[in-house]
Amino acid sequence: MTDMPRIALIQFPGSNCEWESKRAAEAAGMTCDVFRWNREPAELAEYAGYIIGGGFSYQDRVRSGAIAAKEPICKTLFEQATETGKPVLGICNGAQVLVETGLIPGLNPGEIEMALAPNYLDPAGRIDIFCCRWVYLKLACSPARCQFTGQMEPEFVWPVPIAHGEGRFTTQTQGLIERLFENDQVVFQYCDAEGTVAEGPEINPNGALANIAGLCNPEGNVMAMMPHPERTSFVRQLPGELGGKWADIKQAAWGDAEAMAAAGPGRLVFASLREMLLATIPA
Repeated sequence: MTDMPRIALIQFPGSNCEWESKRAAEAAGMTCDVFRWNREPAELAEYAGYIIGGGFSYQDRVRSGAIAAKEPICKTLFEQATETGKPVLGICNGAQVLVETGLIPGLNPGEIEMALAPNYLDPAGRIDIFCCRWVYLKLACSPARCQFTGQMEPEFVWPVPIAHGEGRFTTQTQGLIERLFENDQVVFQYCDAEGTVAEGPEINPNGALANIAGLCNPEGNVMAMMPHPERTSFVRQLPGELGGKWADIKQAAWGDAEAMAAAGPGRLVFASLREMLLATIPA
């Protein structure tokens, strides 16, 4: 059995996070190929798993992720996820694509059951607000529930940056949010540094229903999250003024290149994927 699972990172026109996501995946012990949207989709079958990174696919026209979700490559991703059970991680714009394909939340695969709507207006009343700052996330499901959280401790709280204008998980379907909690599909919620989940823009930056920052499908092999774990996968990426445990680790690493290259909290998302693949891929 190889100890370097091979995954594909899908690149659409307008993607801008593929290389930092590739770097995070490879630091976690995987081989990661950037796979352009216009390659032959059937070639995806050669890979053990997939990542759709952040950016602005097709300039976010119509709505974020809507055009990319109609590409032939996404039909193949849908088949690989639903028919073979391969893992798919969507980050920011990738999360928007997964919602638009009907893979997330996936209660009825292929149906669009939710939206990643524009962030709530800020106090200045601007129409389009792009929220770019650090937030805290709390693991809301059992670590074993989702294939991207198996290496986390229960109720793990971690700092991570966000950068989006359309990141508000919402739905018009009555009872859907309750079903997602009953199914343990709510993976991450916005919280404060102590792990308290509460409303308000200081904690919930985009007004997402139930503070939802990440969801998985019922099978746990597909996850969509708006924050960027690849941007907190190395100690060097952490802001020193953040406060708490991770700021202390960053401060202690100053002047030590090896310590700066050590794993940050976001690495656990990619490490969890690797460990899951190692446990399931035949030799």
